[in-house]
Amino acid sequence: MSPPVDLVRSDTDLPERVRVVVIGGGIIGVTTALFLAEKGHSVALCEKGRIGGEQSSRNWGWCRTMGRDFSEIPLAMESLRLWRGMNERTGRETGFRQPGIMYLCENEQEVATQEAWLDQAKLYQVESRLLRGQELDAVMPGASANFVAGLHTPTDGRAEPAHAAPAIAEAARDHGAKIFTNCAVRGIDLHNGRLVGVITERGRIRCEAAVLAGGAWSRLFAGNAELDLPQLKVLGSVFRTEPLDGGPEITAAGSVFAFRKRLDGGYTIANAFRSLAEITPDSFRLFSQYLPALKSQFGSIEFAFGQRFFEALRQPRKWRLDQPTVFETVRTLDPPPTQKFNDVAINAFRAIFPALGDVKVAQAWAGYIDVTPDAVPVICAAQQVPGMFIATGFSGHGFGIGPGAGKLMADIVANDAPLVDPRAFRLSRFSDGSKIEMDGGF
Repeated sequence: MSPPVDLVRSDTDLPERVRVVVIGGGIIGVTTALFLAEKGHSVALCEKGRIGGEQSSRNWGWCRTMGRDFSEIPLAMESLRLWRGMNERTGRETGFRQPGIMYLCENEQEVATQEAWLDQAKLYQVESRLLRGQELDAVMPGASANFVAGLHTPTDGRAEPAHAAPAIAEAARDHGAKIFTNCAVRGIDLHNGRLVGVITERGRIRCEAAVLAGGAWSRLFAGNAELDLPQLKVLGSVFRTEPLDGGPEITAAGSVFAFRKRLDGGYTIANAFRSLAEITPDSFRLFSQYLPALKSQFGSIEFAFGQRFFEALRQPRKWRLDQPTVFETVRTLDPPPTQKFNDVAINAFRAIFPALGDVKVAQAWAGYIDVTPDAVPVICAAQQVPGMFIATGFSGHGFGIGPGAGKLMADIVANDAPLVDPRAFRLSRFSDGSKIEMDGGF
């Protein structure tokens, strides 16, 4: 069920020492590696499976500022700036295009929700506007027949998850980074409480800093390093259509669908506001931290209790580094999609665009999204473990803000001036609310 993703060959010889090891080859890991390598630092990226094999190839492919948490907007704006030049920067096709994004409103209550966001977002000089009637139809012909309005951001864009992370990984290699696939990092190596290396399934790499960009795996990995990282997994289901003649170029979402045109002429489509939360022991451990989010998102998340609970219960939370780990036995999380969510989305898409004819589904898949209690990522130094850094918990936003997040993480690790103010992304906000310290890795 895995979606297509370009293959990145692995380097062969594991280095004895580098300055930075990046743990995880998703969009956050590869962009961090690229920007560190561009700064002149020696980097080894270790991915337990293939580059972009999990959520970085399973997402919608949206690159947006619209609808972001206000603390994310500056980072999202910087990410869009970086996306615009990413094809040139990498010398490869990432699929980035800028046709705009629109949130379609079926009633005035939905309009009021979008207007409330827009009123505050104007402080950041976003280019979003509420469109009605002829203005709405000018952007998406015929939309006013089904929707009363749409919040439109013409500067938002899209990229191709099948190409983006692999292209950026290859660009990092062009700048001297080493890329290792099927090479799981089992844990970190400490000396007097400070990180001095990582232990991989292929051996030890000495380093001065390590960046944990493990996506859905980050909480488990951090726990073995005595770090309490509040993060849960949510299952998102997606599908792609066969190539179509025509259809809207703009990326858009309504109450039960979201779509993006693909480079192959088809569409990537999902149920916009429906996801599945599989109950695990962590659901109970972290319940109080997630309760506010559960209240605000009630109705958009469906819960399931089953095999995943018992798999997680059997999974050791601590392990030795001289023995194989779950990161080696499960190279890629490849869960089945929730078919009923996809059925609603494709039926809505067909109804809104009848002129496209019988839109056929080519492939469906699902992916685990790493979600924090406030749906804002963690991008910071792990203050309890000098030399360790964390970039995770992107809560379904990681692909779009990936370039900015990778640049910010690289700035923090290198102790350079940060791309944006990083305080909103500190891990400590979940415990003591203390101000983040700019603790460079070198």
